[in-house]
Amino acid sequence: HNPANLMGIEAAEAAMPGKPNVAVWDTGFGMKMPEKAYLYAIPHEYYEKYSIRRYGFHGTSHDFVSKRVGELLGKDRKDLKIIVCHLGNGASVSAVDHGKSVDTSMGLTPLEGLMMGTRSGDMDPAIVGFIAEKENLTAAEVINICNKNSGVLGLSGISSDFRDLVEAAAAGNDHAQTTLEAYAYRVGKYIGAYAAAMNGVDAIVFTAGIGENNAQVRALISQYTGFLGCEIDLEKNKAAVGVEAVISTPESKVTALVVPTNEELAIARETVRLVNA
Repeated sequence: HNPANLMGIEAAEAAMPGKPNVAVWDTGFGMKMPEKAYLYAIPHEYYEKYSIRRYGFHGTSHDFVSKRVGELLGKDRKDLKIIVCHLGNGASVSAVDHGKSVDTSMGLTPLEGLMMGTRSGDMDPAIVGFIAEKENLTAAEVINICNKNSGVLGLSGISSDFRDLVEAAAAGNDHAQTTLEAYAYRVGKYIGAYAAAMNGVDAIVFTAGIGENNAQVRALISQYTGFLGCEIDLEKNKAAVGVEAVISTPESKVTALVVPTNEELAIARETVRLVNA
């Protein structure tokens, strides 16, 4: 992403010399994670030498959406434990505990975490060496496969677009159905993990392209939230497409919501705050 971003900065500097440029880092929201969450179990010297740690991405979205959840619930975000599921072609889950990001599923790079459109997400790192040896590839070439030819696309063999998967599954394609179930299963596991990390959860929110628009995927994920006392109203869920909505039942102990993200607005707000500081 950085070369394109630098082109924008350089173009702005050429067109408007002397005007301030603000870089809003997508990893910024996750930088307050505790060491126990961001350190990897590799020799500590690699952290000291190369800053290898979990950074997390989609931070702008997680920040914006968790703030909005507080507003919708009529509470201060600092009084809530929120799990944000940013589910798009790139996908991540974060644990926002009393306003702070305490864990997030993406890591040093966006390849870690959930299965995504074309990214593998979590897997045994030894797979990279195994495939490289069997296919006579370099590690970099295998990582490229993990980034661009894996995930939902690789597992299904159909598409990285969930609309295609839903259509294929409805037509009886077993690979498509298995891929949808595997995707929901992994999201459900992260929700469970982050409920444990925060010792509770008040709200689970879905955002981004899939999270905002795909009721079927949300319903599949909801199979794994019942133990938390989070019950989805299937009719509310079906009606919530691209709009802000509470999709849990009135009796649900944990509120489930759909909240469209607005990263551009969040970036604009941060820019105004910094320029006027």
